Amino acid sequence: MPDLLIELFSEEIPARMQARASDDLKKLVTDKLVAAGLLYEGAKAFATPRRLALAVQGMPARQPDVKEEKKGPRVGAPDGAIQGFLKAAGLKSIGDAKIEKDAKKGDFYIAVIEKKGRSAIDVIGEIVTDVVKSFPWPKSMRWGEGRLTWVRPLHSIVATFGAETEEPEIVRFSVEGIVAGDVTQGHRFLAPASFKVKRLDDYTAKLEKAKVVLDPERRKEMILADAQNLAFAQGFELVKDDGLLAEVAGLVEWPVVLMGSFDAAFLAMPPEIVRTTIRNNQKCFVLRDPKTARLVNRFILVSNTEARDGGKAIVAGNERVIRARLSDAKFFYETDLKTRLEDRLVKFEHIVFHEKLGTQAERLARIESLAGHIAKLIVVLFNFRFEIAGVARQSKARQEHPRARWPSVVFLHDPYRLATVNSVPPWA
Repeated sequence: MPDLLIELFSEEIPARMQARASDDLKKLVTDKLVAAGLLYEGAKAFATPRRLALAVQGMPARQPDVKEEKKGPRVGAPDGAIQGFLKAAGLKSIGDAKIEKDAKKGDFYIAVIEKKGRSAIDVIGEIVTDVVKSFPWPKSMRWGEGRLTWVRPLHSIVATFGAETEEPEIVRFSVEGIVAGDVTQGHRFLAPASFKVKRLDDYTAKLEKAKVVLDPERRKEMILADAQNLAFAQGFELVKDDGLLAEVAGLVEWPVVLMGSFDAAFLAMPPEIVRTTIRNNQKCFVLRDPKTARLVNRFILVSNTEARDGGKAIVAGNERVIRARLSDAKFFYETDLKTRLEDRLVKFEHIVFHEKLGTQAERLARIESLAGHIAKLIVVLFNFRFEIAGVARQSKARQEHPRARWPSVVFLHDPYRLATVNSVPPWA
């Protein structure tokens, strides 16, 4: 059965949008295929910084023929009703309609409408055109003089359809002057030349040769494995960060893992500050000493190219930026330490929380009062728990020694405390 391959090649797609975009592409196309009667065996979507791709396996070559029965007016109905029925059903004369007999409601006309299935490749062209024009990007743009909107300028479309044993055909359609074909490009810097593709396995293999890893999950596995190995070789341990890993995998098509360093003096700051600064500003991973679990002055970065100098210039550039960012963080951290938190509370007296509820300072006072009240209840209930446990232990003991004095539980004036008084059990 024929397979479908689609690629939408553009400028860099923001990493945070790629996963949703690939899911949207799969859902939109497959839903429309099913609605058109083109059922399939499987579908998988992919995303890299410069392309969205979709592969659909096991599709039919044509739509199935459809036979539909359309109910018409009763036999003997006015001529106007019959003419309207003929026009809606596409019949030339009433003689082309069947008569359905009904003992209760009377005989009525039925038009049997047969629709021949269209070639799947023609239907696919219409579907992909519609999907591209109405794609639900969170943010999109226009470029040049065209009216098409896309997350970044769209350069080319690959659309091939055909059985595995045959040469696939190009799905013929165009969107705002972009004509679908079978030509794509590799890595922007390492292999920018164009090349033709056929179906998914051929497409994936040729992209790999052109320094593009299509599957984002595989890129994540490569980054994680290389980062852990590089850290282990230096006697360190990678601090895992799944969110950062997913983001970095969306920034590169050919991941190359490198290690950099920074001044150890910055480790005097809390580790959260060091990690957040390096993560948020440079999208780099931090390392720690496996023996002490403390951060070390090393970091892992992921490049999108294989540099001729082994990445020395890339590492040096990242080290320079991280040094500046950590210096900024150190300055603000030390500045914050000069002022006690208690001294900052005065500022809340000039900040309105709500026009009917007063300032932030008044709000904090209410929270403080409420917290004190709740704390007292927690202490009382904590003591109450231990008293109940004591009563339970004594009860167990009295069961084993029925002639012993029996404790009765009495609530005193404080409803949160219990007291026990000795009394004689009824059987004594």
